[in-house]
Amino acid sequence: MHAVPDDPAQPDGQPGDELAAILAQCARGDEGQFARLYDATAARIFGLVRRIVRDPTQSEEVTQEVYLQIWRQCARFDPSAGSAVGWMMTIAHRRAVDRVRSAQARTERETAYDARQQTVPYDTTAENAHRELDAERVRKALGNLTPTQRSAIDLAYFGGYTHREVAALLNLPMGTAKTRIRDGLIRLRDTMGVEQ
Repeated sequence: MHAVPDDPAQPDGQPGDELAAILAQCARGDEGQFARLYDATAARIFGLVRRIVRDPTQSEEVTQEVYLQIWRQCARFDPSAGSAVGWMMTIAHRRAVDRVRSAQARTERETAYDARQQTVPYDTTAENAHRELDAERVRKALGNLTPTQRSAIDLAYFGGYTHREVAALLNLPMGTAKTRIRDGLIRLRDTMGVEQ
């Protein structure tokens, strides 16, 4: 058979009928015909893959995967559905696009993982300074309380005592102890609110 040189669907001058016949022989397990098929189409398949994948090494890997898939699926080729080279180029295109998508998804996963693993840097000196300023504001605010309010709040919030224990320690009725704590907190809030 003669090659049809101006038929863009045929690689390296291989007529479509001849490629279809080669695929049919490959389907019967003829490795020699598969080598012929590879020689006749590899440049074109690799060129398509390379245009999509861009990376030369990955393009070679994808091209190998394409030919492995062609070998495994050549019995599925139906000449009435289209040309042999068209069928092969479709496989190559899908494989190449899958590789690009896979690489993109991997990059996105790695970027997201790296972002989650990053510790947020913060200035410990500034944090300590803020803590010292807050402590100073609380000390100043406590200085504005009456001695009984200060004692009640000191026992309840800094000493960790319950209202009942504060009442017992200060020798006050429970309601009075609660009132002194509440009034002291209101005065603290008002004092610290003015300083903000």
